[in-house]
Amino acid sequence: MLFDATPLPVTQSAMPQGSVADPAVYLKRYYGYDRFRPMQEAVIRSILSGRDTVVLMPTGGGKSVCFQIPALMQPGLCVVVSPLIALMKDQVEAMHLNGIAAAYINSSQGAKEIRAVEENCRKGQIKLLYVSPEKLLSESFYTFLNSLKLSMFAIDEAHCISSWGHDFRPEYTQLNTLRRWFPNVPIIALTATADRLTRQDIADRLAMHDPAVFIDSFNRTNLSLQVLPGTNRIGQIAKLLSLKPDTSGIIYCLSRKSCESVAAKLIEKGYSAAYYHAGMDPNERARVQEAFLRDDVRIMCATIAFGMGIDKSNVRWVMHYNMPKNIEGYYQEIGRAGRDGLPSQTVLFYSFADVATYKDMLTENNPANLQVQLAKLERMQQYAEANTCRRQILLSYFSEQLAEPCGNCDVCRNPRVTFDATVLAQKALSAIIRLGERVPMNTLIDVLRGSRNYAIVSQGYDKIKTYGAGADLKFEEWRNYLHQLINIGVIEIAYENHYALRKGLLADDVLFKGKTISLVRPDDVPKPVVEKATRTRTEGTRDDLFERLRALRKRIADAQNVPPYVVFTDSTLEDMARQRPTTPDAFRNVSGVGERKLEMFGEAFLDEITAYVGVSRGTSQVRSEVPSRSREVAKPKGTTQQMTFELYQQGLTIDQIAKARELGPSSIANHLIQLNRGGYDVDLERLITPAERRAIEAAIATVGIEDNRTKPVFDHLEGKYDYGKINLTIALMER
Repeated sequence: MLFDATPLPVTQSAMPQGSVADPAVYLKRYYGYDRFRPMQEAVIRSILSGRDTVVLMPTGGGKSVCFQIPALMQPGLCVVVSPLIALMKDQVEAMHLNGIAAAYINSSQGAKEIRAVEENCRKGQIKLLYVSPEKLLSESFYTFLNSLKLSMFAIDEAHCISSWGHDFRPEYTQLNTLRRWFPNVPIIALTATADRLTRQDIADRLAMHDPAVFIDSFNRTNLSLQVLPGTNRIGQIAKLLSLKPDTSGIIYCLSRKSCESVAAKLIEKGYSAAYYHAGMDPNERARVQEAFLRDDVRIMCATIAFGMGIDKSNVRWVMHYNMPKNIEGYYQEIGRAGRDGLPSQTVLFYSFADVATYKDMLTENNPANLQVQLAKLERMQQYAEANTCRRQILLSYFSEQLAEPCGNCDVCRNPRVTFDATVLAQKALSAIIRLGERVPMNTLIDVLRGSRNYAIVSQGYDKIKTYGAGADLKFEEWRNYLHQLINIGVIEIAYENHYALRKGLLADDVLFKGKTISLVRPDDVPKPVVEKATRTRTEGTRDDLFERLRALRKRIADAQNVPPYVVFTDSTLEDMARQRPTTPDAFRNVSGVGERKLEMFGEAFLDEITAYVGVSRGTSQVRSEVPSRSREVAKPKGTTQQMTFELYQQGLTIDQIAKARELGPSSIANHLIQLNRGGYDVDLERLITPAERRAIEAAIATVGIEDNRTKPVFDHLEGKYDYGKINLTIALMER
C-alpha cells in the first residue's frame, strides 16, 4: 500500500482550530503528543515573543519541536541552517508525514528542483526551509531571501559556530552576517553540547540581542552506562547482542581499519552489519547509511564521522570499541541511542592502550591546544576507570550535579567490594602537601613507594616524612587508588600547573575531621553482562503485538521510501501495543499519532491490531462511526478487552473491574467503549449515572472538544469526573 506523504497545504483549513495562541494545539495536531517535554513550551513562548534564543538540549530532547511549532504559528518562512544533507532530508521527510509544509535546498538538487522550491516559498506554501550554511551565505540566496517575509532563522548544531566547540566548522563562523542582513529577524541557536564558554561564544558570534538562554538537563535517564574491560571485545559484543536480537545499534571504532574488521567479524557470526568511515566512496557511504536508517542493516561499525547526520530514533544501543578522546564526544555519541525515550544501553570497552594511542597521536600532531586536549583525554580516562556512579561523573563534567547515585550504570547496579582506605588517602594527601602540591601523579607514586630514581633523589624528595610510606603497594595499585580519590573529590588535578596533584574539596575532612574513605580494589573486575530480565505474560503478549506492528511499519516505510522511524517511533508502537486501540478515536490517544498520520496510516495499523485482538472494527474507513450490532462478532481471545468483558458479564462495576485487574478506571471504561463499538453487548448507559452524564454534557457544550482533546472538559469540571466518564458520555452522545 502506498500512502500520500505530500505535506498539508498552508491554508487556514490546515491550521489547528481553536486558539492559535496555544502551542499545545499544534503539538497534538501535528506531532500527536498531549504534553510538552520539560522546557519545550517555555522555549516556544520565548521564540514567539520575538526574542533571540539559545537552546541547549540533549540529543533526543526535542529541539526541533521548539522552532517548528513557532514556525507554524507565525506568518512567514522559517529558515533552518543545518550542516548535513542527510539530516535535512530526514527531518523534512518526517515533517511531511506530520503534515507540515517543509523543504530543503542543497547540492543534491538540480537547478529546476531548486527553482520549484523557491517558487513555493514565494507563494507562501512552505513554512520551514532547510539550507546549508554555504548556501545561506551566497549572494544569490540573500537576494532570494530578501524577497520573502521571514519569521526566524534557526541554527541547528550551533556549537559548530564556536571556536570553543568540539566540532569546529569554518562556514558557521560567518553566520553573524545574518544579523547584518536581517537585523529584525529573530535568531534561534540550538545544540546538544555546549559548556558555558561555548554558549557565550555562540551568542557573541551570532550578534544576538540579549538572548534568552535555556539549558536542559544533560541527564539522559533512559540510557544505561557500562564500562567493560577491553579484552575479547568481539566475544563480549556477541554476548551482549544475544540479549538484544533484531535491534539497531552503533559500534564506534577508533580507526577505519577496525571498523571494517569488526563489521567483518560480526557478519561471520551471522549479524546484519556494515561499516562507515570517511575513506569510503561517497556513494557507497550514502548507500550504507540509508540501509541502516531503513533497518535493512542493523549494526553500523563506524568512526566518529558517523552519527551527527542521522535522526534515527530507534537506536537501542551504542558501543564504543575504543575509548573516545574526550567526554564531549562520548556524550554526543552515546546520545544517538534512545532518542525516542525508550530504555537503551551504552557500553564502553576500555583499555589503557587506547589512552596511549591518543597520547601518541596528539603529541605527534602537536596541536596548539595540546595541553587542553591531553587534560580532556585524562578526564575521559578517569570516567572509564571510575568505581563511583558514572552518571554523577558525566554530569559533573557539564557542571550539573546529581545528588544521589543514578542506579542505571554498571557501578550502581553491581557495586564494587570496598575497603577502608582512609589511612591510604591520608598518606597520599600528606605527601602531596609536603611536596608543595606541585608534582604530578607519577612523581607522587615514586615518592610514596620509596623510589631511588634520579628525579626523586636530586630534588630531595627522599627526605620528606612520607617518603616510602606506601611501599607495600605496586605502582599500578597506587595509580588506580589515586584516580579513585580524584573522582570522589579528595584530590584534584591542577591542569594549569603541569598536572600537579593538590588537595581536593574533601581533603581537610579526611585529614582533620575524621572522614572515612572507601575505595575499590583494582582486581574487582566489572561484570561483563547483565542477565536478561524474565518477561511477564502481559509483557510477552505486548511484545508479540509490538513485533507485528514493527513489521507493518517496515512495509509501509519501504512503500513510502522513508526510514521506518519516520512513520512511527518505537515508543509510539510500544504505546499502541499497550493500548491496543481498535477505533480511530482510540488511535488518536496513542502518543505520537497526529491527524496526518491518522489519516495516512490509521486504517492499516487498526486492521493489524484488530486482527491481533480479534475485535472487528466494523468499518474500513478512518472515521468515528458506530458499527452495526447485528453483524457477527469475533471473540477477543487472550486479550485485555476479553478479561475486562468477562468481569463485566459478572455484573462488576468499572471500579470493581479496575481493582481486580490492577488498572485505572479510565482504562476499563475505554475497553468497554471499544467493545461496545465492536458489537459486544455492553450497556454503556449502565456505566454512568444520569447526573454524571448531564454534568459532563453541559461541560462539553460550554468548552467544546477540539481535535478530540478531552482535557479542556476535564479541566472545566475541575477533575471531578475522570477521563473514562468523559469518554463514556462522548460515546453515548455519538449514538
